[in-house]
Amino acid sequence: MVKIAFNSALAQKALGKEVPAAVKDPELASDSAPTDGFGRLILYLLGISFILTGLIVGGACLYRYFTPKRLYHGAMQFTDVSTGSESQPYYLPRVEEEVEISDSMAVVSVPPPRFRPGDPAYILHDFNRKLTVYLDLTLRTCFVIPLNTSVVLPPQDLIDLFSQLMSDSYRSYLVREDLVVTERIEDVKPLGFYIHRLCDGKETYRMQRRSNLPGGNIQKRSADDCFTIRHFENKFVTETRICKA
Repeated sequence: MVKIAFNSALAQKALGKEVPAAVKDPELASDSAPTDGFGRLILYLLGISFILTGLIVGGACLYRYFTPKRLYHGAMQFTDVSTGSESQPYYLPRVEEEVEISDSMAVVSVPPPRFRPGDPAYILHDFNRKLTVYLDLTLRTCFVIPLNTSVVLPPQDLIDLFSQLMSDSYRSYLVREDLVVTERIEDVKPLGFYIHRLCDGKETYRMQRRSNLPGGNIQKRSADDCFTIRHFENKFVTETRICKA
């Protein structure tokens, strides 16, 4: 009996089937699988890194605007040195306020004075944009002016000041500033997030210091056109008088 054998390669070719390279060479099969897996791992890691970057940036923005603020309460007694009297009165005037402080802003809450005329207000200092806004709570009107860094302490110094005020009484002196309304602001969005949140929907005006205006030394004051706030963001009390021009 004659036994007929066919070559396997010829048989595959005769059937019209191509032998895969991995079958021809087992080493190629062992190398291609890890390469594909490594590529997928790199793409996966890149995707994760982009997601984490977005979360970090978004979290930083949220922290900037919505981070919990530290609330402080403080009070100062003061002497009005402008009266020219060297002797102190038996009872020194007193100013109380609460302030919320964060790294980028401070909001001062000035309650209505108990035994003297004055107006309740919120005062917001935006340290990033270098702006201050006074919100007259009676008129529901905002007044914006550049931040006076010679009067308003930076955030950490404010925290140190109010930490002292919470543990000890403080006697100081009074400084006056006279501000004048100059123009109305139609859109408060360009003034930043904090001022927009405080003044949105309220009449808002720009101000200048009267001493910086032409003829500023001639002060025309009317009780009907002005309101006064006594507050402190430094080691002295400031009496801010806001008037129409």
